[in-house]
Amino acid sequence: MKKLILTLLIGGLMMTGLSAKTAVVYFSATGTTERMAKNAAKEMGADIFEILPVHKYTDADLNWHDKKSLTTIECNDPKCRPAIESVVSTNSTANFDISAYETVILCYPIWWAYAPKIMYTFVESQKWGGKRLVTLCTSGGSGLGRSGSDLAKFAKDADFKGGKDFTRGSGAAIKKYVEGLLK
Repeated sequence: MKKLILTLLIGGLMMTGLSAKTAVVYFSATGTTERMAKNAAKEMGADIFEILPVHKYTDADLNWHDKKSLTTIECNDPKCRPAIESVVSTNSTANFDISAYETVILCYPIWWAYAPKIMYTFVESQKWGGKRLVTLCTSGGSGLGRSGSDLAKFAKDADFKGGKDFTRGSGAAIKKYVEGLLK
């Protein structure tokens, strides 16, 4: 009987397209994207990892009104790839290993209509062959735009499923959206 129940539970998870083989990987400079990513991971039962930059962004670095702020300079340089200190689980000290996952959901803020350049650093550092990729963002107004498809170009051999702005979305709404993409 226990084997039957376990088989049914595993089958149910696989039918939704979500399982322990899903990782939510996020970068957040202010906490907004972190909240969204944690809500999504909790609702989906996914593992969660945070991208930690070598350089921690200050309020001055994030000042989009200042043409000399660090993020403005990074966004205007297509070759910029800020260094990553580590990609760690937010509930353990484990570093991220993409080989353990079938689906990777990237969560990031939108900066000047694009994903932050550190997301490109991350994407380019991974072996994406056969992995499903979903992008989710938080935005003050410009929305996802082409940021997801732009990142997918650098995720060599990933199966890009799509992306959406979830600045005001709940974990349940994100789960429903991702399940729809993975059917």
